[in-house]
Amino acid sequence: MIATADILGARILVVDDQVVNVQLLDYMLTGSGYRNVSATRDPRQVAPLHARHRYDLIILDLNMPGMTGFEVMEELKPLENGAWLPVLVVTADPEMKVAALEAGARDFVGKPFDTVEVLTRIRNLLEVRLLHRESTGNGAMLEQTVRERTAELQRFRSAMDATSDAIFLIDAASKELVDVSDGACRMLGYTRTELLQLSPSEFGLASHAQLEAHADPARGKGHRSELVETELTGSDMLTLPTEVRWQLETADGRHILIAVARDITERILAQQRLKHLASYDSLTGLPNRMLFYQTLHDTIEMAREKEGRVAVLSIGLDRFKIVNDSMGAAHGDELLRQFSNRLVQCLHTRDTLGRLGGDEFALILPSRDQDDAVHVANEVREALRAPFELDEQQPLLTASIGIAMYPDDATDPQTLIKYADTAMGRAKAAGRDGYRFFTAGMNVQVLARLDLELALRRALENDEFELYYQPKLNVNTGRITGVEALLRWHRPSYGMVFPAEFVPVLEETGLIVRVGAWIIDAACSQIAAWLAGGFGEVRIAVNVSSRQFVEGDLEMEICAALARHKVDASLLELELTESALMTNAEHTSEVLTRLRELGIRISIDDFGTGYSSLAYLKRFPIDKLKIDIAFVRDITTNPDDAAIALAIISMAHSMHMQVIAEGVESRAQLMYLRRHRCDQVQGFHVSRALTARQMGDLVTANRRAPDADAQAASDTEHPTMLIVDEDINVLASLHRLFRRDNYKILTAVSPAEGFELLAQHQVQVILCDQRMPFMSGTEFLSRVKEMYPDTVRIILSANTGVRAVIDSINSGAVYRFYTKPWDDTQLRDNIRLAFHHYWLVNGAKDDPRRGHFVTQDEEAEGLRVSRR
Repeated sequence: MIATADILGARILVVDDQVVNVQLLDYMLTGSGYRNVSATRDPRQVAPLHARHRYDLIILDLNMPGMTGFEVMEELKPLENGAWLPVLVVTADPEMKVAALEAGARDFVGKPFDTVEVLTRIRNLLEVRLLHRESTGNGAMLEQTVRERTAELQRFRSAMDATSDAIFLIDAASKELVDVSDGACRMLGYTRTELLQLSPSEFGLASHAQLEAHADPARGKGHRSELVETELTGSDMLTLPTEVRWQLETADGRHILIAVARDITERILAQQRLKHLASYDSLTGLPNRMLFYQTLHDTIEMAREKEGRVAVLSIGLDRFKIVNDSMGAAHGDELLRQFSNRLVQCLHTRDTLGRLGGDEFALILPSRDQDDAVHVANEVREALRAPFELDEQQPLLTASIGIAMYPDDATDPQTLIKYADTAMGRAKAAGRDGYRFFTAGMNVQVLARLDLELALRRALENDEFELYYQPKLNVNTGRITGVEALLRWHRPSYGMVFPAEFVPVLEETGLIVRVGAWIIDAACSQIAAWLAGGFGEVRIAVNVSSRQFVEGDLEMEICAALARHKVDASLLELELTESALMTNAEHTSEVLTRLRELGIRISIDDFGTGYSSLAYLKRFPIDKLKIDIAFVRDITTNPDDAAIALAIISMAHSMHMQVIAEGVESRAQLMYLRRHRCDQVQGFHVSRALTARQMGDLVTANRRAPDADAQAASDTEHPTMLIVDEDINVLASLHRLFRRDNYKILTAVSPAEGFELLAQHQVQVILCDQRMPFMSGTEFLSRVKEMYPDTVRIILSANTGVRAVIDSINSGAVYRFYTKPWDDTQLRDNIRLAFHHYWLVNGAKDDPRRGHFVTQDEEAEGLRVSRR
């Protein structure tokens, strides 16, 4: 038996190139009573140090710069003369563990460290090491003892049966059971006869290969003992954790393996209880300070690898000491338990909550930024609003919260928590029931956000909100078909505040439910006012938040507003985003169906930027789709945006829905959308958002004189050609040349201007210079091919050696290439035949200018590249 004092006095060497690992292992060992612990970060020093000090255990990392753990073990083997190599390897790679054992290591531990596991394995290895030394020095005596025990088998049987442990005798040669003790039968639930008929592997004692290893005399000199942990399977097929000590004995020339198994269920449960007590708070069951620090350390390491961020919240109950002193410690403990339960409800995936002591709790928010930290802080504050239940008393408490960020404020756990505690102290000093960031800059932002939130809570009561209206225009008739209500805020001392600045705050705080109800009522009131004022019927569309479906009674609020102001339901339209539709989709669908039955129209706002699945278009009662401004902004110049917009229009019409394009800011955009059968447009080209009075006047004026741009049709009476050249002299010359042929001639000095004209006019032939600012002629015509594939596209350039032009001709982006200077007669003839080619390809073979039918032979004769 090895004394505990001998084990704690054993010489231990820690080898790891990471300072934090060395410090952690040193802290664990010295904290457990080990007195002779040394360390090195240089693996090349291990063999010389072991030769000098003869360590009882070397804790060795496998992955180190300059020299691996495998190379270190190779250097150690000659020092041990093939005997027991006292090495415990450390690795985070499971595949390296087997290789380490084959290289001579006695055991391994994984990263990150489990304190109980590491200390247990270290103690077991030290016991075996010291026993090995003791048995080596007394080999003759031990050998004699084994012979005596073998000779007196009957007495040995009595001794076996007298112990509560399970003893198994195995023939080292045949690997079969020779005898078992009564303790083995009791442990596994077999009779002796049944158990002797089984092989050791059948009940989990050891596999054939393991028995070979235990029975191999070459693995060590003399008789040695090995301790392993395994699980034995009983007759009921339940597993039992055991600790098995193996020893090879020799009697009369016969090798016998002795396996002594001890049930360690209680020890494992005790270890688990100790581990839990060492890592978790006994009152709340939350991670304690030690486990919280370790978790924060691991979280920071992961964030460092991924260049992520971590938020740490320090949470302290306000005036807890007063409650604890006045109501007693028992009630104080119950209050902390209830408080911790509420905090748990605020956790998200991968968040960690811990109790650091007293009334101080802390939260780890991995991969979260300042806004997320503020959101969680508000959730915690909101969770405390309801009173606590303490017998017949219901105390109300608040919390002060401090926030520190990795890596902005600090990069180590201790400093981060310290800074979060400091920020919490500032929150308490500022009046409690609030939160503060550690850095001054963040505090300014948080204070501004808090000030905005408080101002919004007062805005509704003080009637500071107002609705502005932006018209929607029918692109075919030029008439205003309705308006969208847009929320504005007249904040005292600040002036007009636009929605982008405060609507997100309304959403996050839940105020959007009350404000949304006010918007619906105000819109119905305005519809009634316009009717009473003689402006006629004007349909108003209002935006609806997902929270109005979840937290409010949207259907009741709408019905009440319509009844209150005596407004027809068909004059109200609801606009929802795709994400709002999919929040509690079943309930939303039911509500929208009932509202649509009343006559209310339903529109999808910002279509194309939300859910990729379009199945909901059939599932929900939808009347209109609004193409998001992101696809309208560059619709006349970007083929991709144009393709998406046109696909939305086609899909909507096939499903009997109308289409509205928002963000239309130019005549070119309007005419392009009109040509492609978009129903309505909305944007600055029509009008900015107006007050109710201004909107009424605009509606009246529009009814007298509809928008001329929207009504204007593309000119199809004359063949139209577009000439693009940055040289205005060239443009003038070409204009004079083709004017006599009665073409409608459009000229542009840049590709951007060319796109504008293409959007507004039906163009058949495009004549373009190759060298232009910002975009070459071939690049311009390649885009034109995608957006206007029916056009005939021609390059007229002085640069005759441009490879890109030839490639574009081969790909079909460019129809012909003519050179400068040109022959007037030839160029006129070729442009005339280009128009004829357009009519042939597009099915209108009668030239509207000449009334002459152009044959394919005539076209083939005329359409040749002119080069000089």
